[in-house]
Amino acid sequence: MTWIDKIKSKASIKKNLDPTDLWAECSDCKNNIYVADLEKNLRVCPQCNYHFRISAKQRINQLIDEGTFIEHDHNLIATDPLKFKDSKKYKDRLRTSYKKGFTSDAIISGSGHIKNNPVEICVFEFSFMGGSMGVVAGEKITRSIERAITNQTSLIIISCSGGARMQEGILSLMQMAKTSAALSKLAKERLPYISVLTDPTMGGVSASFAMLGDIIIAEPNALIGFAGPRVIEQTIQQKLPDGFQRAEFLLDHGLIDQVVHRKDLKNILSQILSLFKNNR
Repeated sequence: MTWIDKIKSKASIKKNLDPTDLWAECSDCKNNIYVADLEKNLRVCPQCNYHFRISAKQRINQLIDEGTFIEHDHNLIATDPLKFKDSKKYKDRLRTSYKKGFTSDAIISGSGHIKNNPVEICVFEFSFMGGSMGVVAGEKITRSIERAITNQTSLIIISCSGGARMQEGILSLMQMAKTSAALSKLAKERLPYISVLTDPTMGGVSASFAMLGDIIIAEPNALIGFAGPRVIEQTIQQKLPDGFQRAEFLLDHGLIDQVVHRKDLKNILSQILSLFKNNR
C-alpha cells in the first residue's frame, strides 16, 4: 500500500465512524459527553451526576475485586412453556436477546469478593428484555441464596428491572413467592442481604425480593415502585408529588436506607459487609 492509499484509508475510517461511538447525550441535562470521559466516570454525567444505565458485566467489574468473580448457572436458559405470542413470538424475542450476547437471561449470578469480603451476587441485565424476571431469573436468585447459606456468606442483589416477564405468565409471578421464601431461610441463618436498587426497579421485582433487604441502597434518582407514575395518576385521578417514586423521595419517606453515588458504592458495600461480619 502506497502512502497516498494509507491516507485515503484513514480518511475513509473517520468518515464512516458513527458519532455515537464518540459522544453521548445526557438524558437529564442534555449536554454532550465524550464517551471516553463518561466511561472514566463510571457512566455518570460529569455535569449533573445523572447515572446512565450500565450492563451487568460493567457492574460486576466495578464492584467485584479483580480476578475473584466466578459465574454460576450461566447454562440456565428460558423456555417457552406457554407458547406465548404478542406482536412477536416469545421464543423469537429470546433468540434476539441471545444473539446480542448479553447473558443467558436477565441476571448474571456468581461468587466473588468486595474488598476481600466474600459475597454471592446477582446483577440484573436490563438490555435482556427489560431485565424482566422469569423462571430462570427466579431460579438464579434462589440458587444464589442457597449458596450464601451453604457458604455462610453475604448476599447482594442489584436490581434493574421492569418487573415480572409477562411472556411467562403465572410462572413468572411465582418467582416472587419463591425468592421471598428463600430469603426467609437466609434470614433465619442471620446472614446479611443487601439490596441495591437502580433505575428502574419496578413491578414484581420491587414487590418481592428487591424491598426485602436488611439494608436497601439506591442509586441517585432511580425510579422505584410497582406501577408507573402515569398509571397511578390515571387510577387515583390525582396529581402526584414532584419526584414521586424516585430514590430521594423514598429515602425521605423511610422506604430505603441510603442513596449512594455509583463511585462510592463499592466502598459503602465493603463497609456494610465488614460491619455485619464483625457482629456475627
